[in-house]
Amino acid sequence: MNRPLNDGKGTMALNETILARLRKAAGPNGWLETPQEIEPYILEQRGYYRGACDFVARPASTEAVAAVVSICAQEGIPITPQSGNTGLMGGGVPNGGIVLSLSRLNRVREVDRLNYTMTVEAGCILADIQAAAKDADCLFPLSLGAEGSCQIGGNLSTNAGGVNVLRYGNARDLVLGLEVVLPDGRIWNGLRGLRKDNTGYDLKQLFVGAEGTLGIITAAVLKLFPYPKSKETAMAAAGNLQDILTLFMRIRNCFGETLTAFEFMPRLAIDIVTRHIPDTADPFDEPYPHYALIELSSARADETLRDALETALGAALEDGTILNAVVASSEAQTNGLWRLRETIPEAEKKEGASIKHDVAVPVSKVIEFLDRAATIARSIEPDIRLVSFGHLGDGNIHFNLSQPLGMSAEDYLAHRHEISRQVLDLVVSLGGSFSAEHGIGRQKRKELNLYKSEVEKDLMQSLKHTLDPAGIMNPGKVVNAEE
Repeated sequence: MNRPLNDGKGTMALNETILARLRKAAGPNGWLETPQEIEPYILEQRGYYRGACDFVARPASTEAVAAVVSICAQEGIPITPQSGNTGLMGGGVPNGGIVLSLSRLNRVREVDRLNYTMTVEAGCILADIQAAAKDADCLFPLSLGAEGSCQIGGNLSTNAGGVNVLRYGNARDLVLGLEVVLPDGRIWNGLRGLRKDNTGYDLKQLFVGAEGTLGIITAAVLKLFPYPKSKETAMAAAGNLQDILTLFMRIRNCFGETLTAFEFMPRLAIDIVTRHIPDTADPFDEPYPHYALIELSSARADETLRDALETALGAALEDGTILNAVVASSEAQTNGLWRLRETIPEAEKKEGASIKHDVAVPVSKVIEFLDRAATIARSIEPDIRLVSFGHLGDGNIHFNLSQPLGMSAEDYLAHRHEISRQVLDLVVSLGGSFSAEHGIGRQKRKELNLYKSEVEKDLMQSLKHTLDPAGIMNPGKVVNAEE
């Protein structure tokens, strides 16, 4: 490459003339600039990163976003796009310049019931999108733990996953069109609700998963689906992971696309959730080594779905594949089962320090990965506690390792880099990904530099330089692999 990208280190002092232009461009009530106002925008939610910026723009229209970006392009001011700031990789933490918050772009522009699409602005909260779809008797299936506060622009920019990937795919599979403000301030209107459009490069996919490094997503056309009329949820217990995987294959073969989610978790996860999270309870009278959470759904009012699930689980009980099972008999019981799974990360925080890995391997390699990764972790710290859980149906494992009892967090975290390097080496050797659904952001830039091929890195850098030659878009994230 001919010129280095802007690394975004330090802050760029904005003189009063530039600040006045930015205020005017952002519009009434469209900016924050006191240290107290800016503080929430420079902190990563877990406290791992603290950034710096001089100004937070909060425009309320795409045109205002474009006006702010145009000024920054002219003046070489770094821009950190930010939605709900719920990301886990530090991708929304500014390295200077300004933060451009999309939170005021929060309108549902259109729900097209016949076309099964919804056009929304980037600052719409995911749970509000789900509710608006339900009001139209439709389903928007993206679902994750932060859905009450995360915003769709961030979900798309990080290609969010969640619990329904098995049936509906990642965020990039749920978008048909985008509106994007480019690094020079131009607006690309690609808001097309088409399922067939074979007219050259699929430009929207450049921006999905790019974490704001190539442009700013301001609106999207999302896919909708028929709202499920039947839904059944069950939890099964087994003696080993191979039996959990066997159960998954059976349920998948039996129910096909009716299988919406298949999650797994170990006994330790149940223990820490019921210990730390109010209103949670073990659904069984005795403990078991491993658990699977299963959800089936159908657009039809299918009264046979429950019977079919009970029959499948009964057969698995009879031949010893599983040791126990419960099928939820009410919405409250369904919510209780899902709460056991969804609050694992929250419970982990209360249990002490944790070394976390968001990885993916082929489903056929899951057991091998978990066995070998556990051996690696215990060879370094014998008393480490494994909290491996996640989306078994798509191979996305949250290989989390909790602090040994009696060990200080500081002593434990001293092993972090050694453990993670060996675990990620294993993941890549099995044909897996070192980032399954949380993205790269700031935290995993070195891993991208280490594990991506030279061709892949060159292609990514070429795209970055072509679209953002001045390097002002979310500098220091994703492609900027060096500190």
